[in-house]
Amino acid sequence: MLHHLACFLCMIERHLFYIMRTAIVTYPRIIQGGMGVAISTWQLANAVSRHGQLGVVSGTGIGIVLIARLMDGDPGGHMRRALSHFPSPEIAEHILKTYYVEGGIPQGTPYKRPTLWTVNPSAELEALTVAANFVEVWLAREGHQNPVGINLLEKVQMPNMASLYGAMLAGVDYVIMGAGIPTQIPGILDDLSNHLPVCYRLDVVGTAAEDDVVIHFDPQTRFPEIAEQVGQLKRPRFLPVVSSVVLAKALLKRASGEINGFVIEMPVAGGHNAPPRGQMILNENGEPIYSEKDDVDLSKFVEMGLPFWLAGGYGSAARLQEALAVGAQGIQVGTAFAYCEESGFAPELRSEVLRKVRTGELTVRTDPRVSPTGFPFKVVQIEGTASQDKVIEERERLCDVGYLRQIYRTSDGDLLYRCPAEPVDAYLKKDGDLDSTIGRKCLCNHLGAAAGYPQTRRSGYVEPAIVTSGDCLPDIEQFFQTSTAMSYTVHDVLKTLLS
Repeated sequence: MLHHLACFLCMIERHLFYIMRTAIVTYPRIIQGGMGVAISTWQLANAVSRHGQLGVVSGTGIGIVLIARLMDGDPGGHMRRALSHFPSPEIAEHILKTYYVEGGIPQGTPYKRPTLWTVNPSAELEALTVAANFVEVWLAREGHQNPVGINLLEKVQMPNMASLYGAMLAGVDYVIMGAGIPTQIPGILDDLSNHLPVCYRLDVVGTAAEDDVVIHFDPQTRFPEIAEQVGQLKRPRFLPVVSSVVLAKALLKRASGEINGFVIEMPVAGGHNAPPRGQMILNENGEPIYSEKDDVDLSKFVEMGLPFWLAGGYGSAARLQEALAVGAQGIQVGTAFAYCEESGFAPELRSEVLRKVRTGELTVRTDPRVSPTGFPFKVVQIEGTASQDKVIEERERLCDVGYLRQIYRTSDGDLLYRCPAEPVDAYLKKDGDLDSTIGRKCLCNHLGAAAGYPQTRRSGYVEPAIVTSGDCLPDIEQFFQTSTAMSYTVHDVLKTLLS
């Protein structure tokens, strides 16, 4: 009798534990897109999370953004406030001493650039990357208790471990990653939560499958005072961005740790798109043609049993209801949030896009050549930006940020770096082929300019911006609250989507 009672109580205990564990997980209906460089800034993520949905910061290139903000004088004191909470005062002090300029640099002064990422990064570069991601997440979480996420790119591999560690030090709740197959990230999150050393297998041109090239990151060696001070970190939930059932199943099979759901992105989404399945065929405007092969069978995702969100063209109340009806947890919305007052777009660019939305003059082109990654990339056609050939023809090709550089192995066995957007002669000397350079643009510099941080060259040349948005960009007119309004807010977007 006592044995049966004990078994019954044990069963009840397990059942209650399951109920408590599942009850704790409350998923957002809306995930704000993680648009970089610094479009999904901490102000935008903070506003979205305060409204009860998932605000997401972009960690892509955030180190150079932190430098630019400090050199601009840190308006509002936000960077310094966040750095004062960084668990290594010595690192925070060194960053401020190196980059902060009281009152800001004179107009026309170039921003300082950190060293470029390599397989063996400097301790200073790793510290800057950790701190910058900490700052962005800390500010996004400031003043509320709701979840916050960070978005990173598999294509930008070398900074990712330091970026994740910085975000986790600030208590990030979700990690969202696309532009590749991020099988290594779940296990890295597990180990970083305990400050354990981690490594990242890198994509290298010219290596055999068995010839692994890895970059290492050891928090306890680099930052022993941090690991000792903060203790175990929360392991954020991981949501990879996928475009097919095949990719999702491959991730579930090969991932180094737990995957907690998926963001399923359609080809109409902004930024980088997955290439069409099969042979690349272009339409009369030179854009990739997507076919039935690229359709996603959502019922297969329902069968997987993990929560999923639909992205790309779902930025309306009706489409949110469609997503819920087919079994999705909700939607991810990027373009609508990109042009909110709270986003990181340079104000003059945002105003110009919103004006063109009102007048119906907008064109979004899916360019198969512009990105050094080789992925199609959506570009809004705007006078005076890098969308125009005449603007690019005036620019001297160079690569001084390097986030999208390829690693390649030479015939002598050395590891070197190249970018299809760098000077053509330099690329060809690095065993690159001429065709890979045609139409390529420096997204690192152009996207930074779009966020209001254009690099000024010593010659006085100012880097032009490039603007990316989804095909549904004209639809953001639904968020204007009056017929004469020329701006809208996070509140306006969420009120419309959830109506």
